[in-house]
Amino acid sequence: MNVYAIFADHVRAAVADLAREGLVPEGLDLARIVVEPPRDAANGDLATNAAMVLAKDAKAKPRDLATLIAGRLEGLADVTKVEVAGPGFINISLEPKFWIGVLAAVLRQGVAFGRSELGAGEAVNVEYVSANPTGPMHVGHCRGAVFGDAMASLLAFAGFKVTREYYINDAGAQVDVLARSVYLRYREAATGEAAQIPEGLYPGDYLVPVGQELAQMHGGAFLESPESEWLQIFRSFSIGAMMVMIREDLSALGIEFDVFFSERSLTVGADRVGLTIEQLRRTGEVYEGRLPPPKGSPIEDWEDREQILFRSTDFGDDVDRPLVKSDGSYTYFAGDIAYHKDKFDRGFRRMIDVWGADHGGYVKRMQAAVKAVSAGQASLDIELCQLVRLTRNGEPVRMSKRAGSFVTLREVVDEVGRDAVRFMMLFRKNDAPLDFDLAKVIEQSRENPVFYVQYAHARAHSILRNAKEQFPDLPADASVYAHAPLARLEDEGEAGLLMRLAGWPRLVEQAAAAREPHRVAFFLYDLASEFHAQWNRGKDLPHLRFIMENDRELTMARLALVHGVATVLASGLKLLGVEAVEEMK
Repeated sequence: MNVYAIFADHVRAAVADLAREGLVPEGLDLARIVVEPPRDAANGDLATNAAMVLAKDAKAKPRDLATLIAGRLEGLADVTKVEVAGPGFINISLEPKFWIGVLAAVLRQGVAFGRSELGAGEAVNVEYVSANPTGPMHVGHCRGAVFGDAMASLLAFAGFKVTREYYINDAGAQVDVLARSVYLRYREAATGEAAQIPEGLYPGDYLVPVGQELAQMHGGAFLESPESEWLQIFRSFSIGAMMVMIREDLSALGIEFDVFFSERSLTVGADRVGLTIEQLRRTGEVYEGRLPPPKGSPIEDWEDREQILFRSTDFGDDVDRPLVKSDGSYTYFAGDIAYHKDKFDRGFRRMIDVWGADHGGYVKRMQAAVKAVSAGQASLDIELCQLVRLTRNGEPVRMSKRAGSFVTLREVVDEVGRDAVRFMMLFRKNDAPLDFDLAKVIEQSRENPVFYVQYAHARAHSILRNAKEQFPDLPADASVYAHAPLARLEDEGEAGLLMRLAGWPRLVEQAAAAREPHRVAFFLYDLASEFHAQWNRGKDLPHLRFIMENDRELTMARLALVHGVATVLASGLKLLGVEAVEEMK
């Protein structure tokens, strides 16, 4: 029950009626009409910009058009007053019983309240994390992992058919470096001599057990062998071991993928990278030519030679991009094009990639490539996640004992818990830098958002348990409370909570459309804040307590509100991948 969508439809119907009567032109763009809460609650319950956005095309003054629309809205059920304000805004006031109907809907629908058909079942591929399989995930990967996972959940809740995908970068030079690093750990295990890890290889202790396993499997068979004999064996085994580690790290965060796609698979058997390049050559997006020398800052892939280039400048990029290196191997970009073509071939017309902010310069060319390989039928949206600054009591945390050069994701989860990590990674917009203080995220205070929201849910269940002690025959099923005497919820704090709950379906659609799960975290914090405030008012004013020992009906009505708050908190926390605890420990 999206109140704001319902009234937006009412406003559009009013404009359509005016058009049929010849009072406004036919064919106005009604999609621009928005109904939202007014900035000042004193102005009513709802506000619409309809007259403001339609006035120019209607060849009318905004206030005159607003007056016409307002006249049609005044007769609607549950509307008590419609006013034209300022240059042409329309403010609408509703009967209190309307908001009670929203609470009844929450109680009947449970955590499905707010679920939307916005996506209409459209298939969406969401690719996120995709960390190189060369070691454990670090805290920088964590933000993209949590953001991508929460966004995927949000899109699914809004009606999209979501596939979560991880791209395994197992075909580049970095996995050869991994194999050489593991080989040194293998020698260490096989000979008992401590390995000296030269610069350029991976020094982390996490490779020690991998080397030990290989020593158990092969003994000293490869100690005197040339690299050509062991590189492929060690590379394949090491990638597998790293992916087991990465899956465990993801599991610690509560993240599961539908698809793990291997980059190497693009060139095993049929060379799909080469086939993609030939397709683009036939359609004119690939040609052979020379790149001009870079101006200003150097371009990393510039070479002064005849080479195979993708016409990314036709799609807004700064320079055309090479697809084949001088040694005949493919560039990363060529592989990425073939990979996204594979997504298109699997039926995805809408793709979303979550990248680190350091890949921002790669966005235009990748979006251009998707347009090219799909003949404009597919779109690629790229969400960038900024860096995480990890601190403890304000002091930087710089290094991991296990990884040797960075703080691992698993260390952070083990120290503060999955819920704190997930919520705090989402309590700021993904493209803004994030300070994550290991000490503050476990504080039990209002300044710690995850505690504050979980405490609100636990407090709601504490109230319900206490009410059961007072009235042992109270029903446990929340839906039963939809039939409670909800009209008795007359206090201003109760009314505010009702309106906050009514905003949940609108928030879901807005957050999904903008791909901004942090809006869910903000909404939950505001809902928790209002709920805690109403509980505190009951401490000071006994007649506002949720449990009224001498008034069962009023208790039932207020418990209905408690159930409603707990339901929406649980629904939102589930989208964020955070547990809705029923008791704080």
